[in-house]
Amino acid sequence: MTAHRKSNGDTATFARRHIGPSARDVTAMLETVGAKSVDALMAETLPASIRQAAPLDLGKPLSETEAITHMAELARQNQVFTSLIGQGYSGTILPAVIQRNILENPAWYTAYTPYQPEISQGRLEALLNFQTMICDLTGLDVANASLLDEATAAAEAMALAERHSRVEAKAFFVDKDVHPQTLAVMRTRAEPLGWTLVVGDPLTDLAKDDVLGALLQYPGSSGAVRDLRPAIAALKAKGALAIVAADLLALTLLASPGELGADIAIGSAQRFGVPMGYGGPHAAYMAVRDALKRSLPGRIVGLSVDSRGMPAYRLALQTREQHIRREKATSNICTAQVLLAVIASMYAVYHGPEGLAQIARNVHRRAAVLASGLRKLGFAPDSDNFFDTLSVDAGGKRAQIIARAAAETINLGIGDTNLRIALDETTTPATVEAVWRAFGGTLAYAEIDASTREALPEDLKRKTAFLTHPVFHAHRSETEMLRYMRKLSDRDLALDRAMIPLGSCTMKLNATTEMMPLTWPEFGSLHPFAPREQAKGYHALFARLEKWLCDITGYDAISLQPNSGAQGEYAGLLAIRGYHAARGETHRKICLIPSSAHGTNPASAAMVGMDVVVVACEKNGDVDVNDLRAKAEKHSNDLAAVMITYPSTHGVFEEHIREICDIVHGHGGQVYLDGANLNAQVGLSRPGDYGADVSHLNLHKTFCIPHGGGGPGMGPIGVKAHLAPFLPGHPVTNGEAPVGPVSAAPFGSASILTISYIYILMMGGEGLKRATEIAILNANYIAARLDAHFPVLYKNAKGRVAHECIVDPRPLKTSSGVTVDDIAKRLIDYGFHAPTMSFPVPGTLMIEPTESESKAELDRFCDAMIAIRKEIAEVEAGRFKIEASPLRHAPHTVHDIADDDWARAYPRSEGCFPAGTSRTDKYWSPVGRVDNVYGDRNLVCSCPPVSDYAEAAE
Repeated sequence: MTAHRKSNGDTATFARRHIGPSARDVTAMLETVGAKSVDALMAETLPASIRQAAPLDLGKPLSETEAITHMAELARQNQVFTSLIGQGYSGTILPAVIQRNILENPAWYTAYTPYQPEISQGRLEALLNFQTMICDLTGLDVANASLLDEATAAAEAMALAERHSRVEAKAFFVDKDVHPQTLAVMRTRAEPLGWTLVVGDPLTDLAKDDVLGALLQYPGSSGAVRDLRPAIAALKAKGALAIVAADLLALTLLASPGELGADIAIGSAQRFGVPMGYGGPHAAYMAVRDALKRSLPGRIVGLSVDSRGMPAYRLALQTREQHIRREKATSNICTAQVLLAVIASMYAVYHGPEGLAQIARNVHRRAAVLASGLRKLGFAPDSDNFFDTLSVDAGGKRAQIIARAAAETINLGIGDTNLRIALDETTTPATVEAVWRAFGGTLAYAEIDASTREALPEDLKRKTAFLTHPVFHAHRSETEMLRYMRKLSDRDLALDRAMIPLGSCTMKLNATTEMMPLTWPEFGSLHPFAPREQAKGYHALFARLEKWLCDITGYDAISLQPNSGAQGEYAGLLAIRGYHAARGETHRKICLIPSSAHGTNPASAAMVGMDVVVVACEKNGDVDVNDLRAKAEKHSNDLAAVMITYPSTHGVFEEHIREICDIVHGHGGQVYLDGANLNAQVGLSRPGDYGADVSHLNLHKTFCIPHGGGGPGMGPIGVKAHLAPFLPGHPVTNGEAPVGPVSAAPFGSASILTISYIYILMMGGEGLKRATEIAILNANYIAARLDAHFPVLYKNAKGRVAHECIVDPRPLKTSSGVTVDDIAKRLIDYGFHAPTMSFPVPGTLMIEPTESESKAELDRFCDAMIAIRKEIAEVEAGRFKIEASPLRHAPHTVHDIADDDWARAYPRSEGCFPAGTSRTDKYWSPVGRVDNVYGDRNLVCSCPPVSDYAEAAE
């Protein structure tokens, strides 16, 4: 590794900053939980049989200053060329006001998925802007609030088409001019489900095959702009669905997919201000015609009303269908790319329709001038019609041209026979002249420009307006833009304001030092398909991070490719499937899954062609080992895997984990251990040691990548050696592999791996272990303080919980009528995001404090919960009925405190300023309780006309 600056002697500084409770706090908390020491508490919490013996040795931790110096050294090993490679990735200019106030602002990047809409109105509005932008540009009716990347969006669209097509054949047509990584990911998705991909020219080959749908690239990966209307008409005549993968910037000048007749449009919003980041994170989009809206995967933001009848945003439709439909779910999507979708939407707000169109005209003009110059040099582009990308046959001069381009610090796209040149927002006349020099000519841009015509076909030019809503016209000055973003962030409650005690979601500190290198050009500006030698710093980081993760988990190999936890599950199950196939045991398709499992588990199993068999759980929440043994024996010949979460979703370390692993292995199956709860294990136990074969590792949970309002995430998988050959491949990095890619880029959302890398670098092995211990202590402290008021549902035999606990208010519904919703909404009045509601047990609350929260904040939360219990007791005692109580009217807003008339059964001060809250630092929910039923019955998923707001308020 590179040399580090000499330590200042205080290597424990960062761990002390990251971990909330002080030494004095720890002593007091141990007294409350009744443990003699932290070590004693760990012994009472984890089974002795799984404790790792050797300490976690990850090298000497660095101070924050040393870590930044180290990251600068890695950054210098990356070379930032001008990448004209294309393939769906473009240079772009992120306005500084958006970089500073969104991407680098913890009010945005520490927010959680907006499942509590009342405290998420700011990010929900930004996402509604995103959906509106996508609907306008694609000419379709409904868009979702982002997907992971363009390739996986294409795979999701193919699955949607399979469900809705009137064609019985399980064949799907793919345009030969799609991006290669998109085709590769689609092959991965199709093969386990028995779908056949037919690749060809949509203008000549579609009539030959009976297909359920087709994916068409617009413009093509080669750059060609083709009229897709005949191909789309041919599909519709078959009863098949037409999917168009479209470039958003090109759509400001070209007729929309909707106008061409498409049923679905997908693509990437990356070039709307989001750095390439060596592959991500980037928000993909999907839009559909109205008839398909209830099958649209991912999250959808809709408009509803609150308790006063005022407009309010919320997540709509099947936003968590994998938790409800489980193995019958149509997708396993759990994470989106919210932070990046917000950036893209703000880019559109910043530039407006005129600004976006002008950027597009500038890019196209430079591409047209480049083409004219290349013709003069004897290199005519393959197509006369293009937007920003040219493909040329370089003949015998190919190697020379590539070498000269490299000398100009330019990367060209290198196809099988042609060279590709993709221009973008950052392209200057000097860039064009440098490309001409690479092709052997010295031309002046101004001279070629004077005689060049545009290259867009007249009958495909856009004639419809877009981004007509006032939000895209009102923020032209930086002052107005700054205030708009601040106004939205002020409506939200994120981790920068208060503890977010969500069970299974691990909302911990995302330290500022960890976030800093993310936006450095040496990490942000690299194209994912740039030559490997230009990314030596990245690959050094990957190698060390992989080793650390192996050391932490006990696995032998890591793939960093999956860019969400659910995608990691999918990749892990593909590895298991590939392993069985290589042994001639393709019949092994049974996947055992406990009834308590996260909903993505059965959905992922179904996506790889496995059949789910549910295993019962005991009353104490543990897996019923006898039921597991019986079902493993029953399906012994066909057993593929078990999927188990550890510690359990119920927040307990089960004593029988080794036995469970042994049973499954004894019947030829593999053990998939869901890594969602790894934050309770790091430094204390290793899945690879006690019997697991593969896990996904939620870096956005355990290793500090921020949730960003619901994404980005990363879900790398760790495997034992026998599964290593079946980690996801990628056509760019290793050509043919037993298992294909699951993400568009070889290393997923590579740029955010810097965050987890720095976190581990600064914590060291001992710091990580201490973090785990304090996470467990904090959870047991909350359990001890709340148990008398809201009984803790599951504990181990020694009365301990793991890193989270489930409290049970269900009996109170009988005694008072109070619901879990009432408690969640009342917590807003106390300044808190609610814990996880009704998962894994309906009607309960799952609380996870993490190691980052101080004793003072834990006490503030516990005091709020205890105060709410007293309010419930007043309902039980008959002071008022639940319908008249502060609980049912929560959250209280400024409208309540400003009402001229107050006719409620409790004082205004009691409702608006509950016991123990600060009037000075009060968080005000911008809306009252949101009406979910109204929102689904009256579905509005794009910015409505301003008149609609006035009507809703009447």
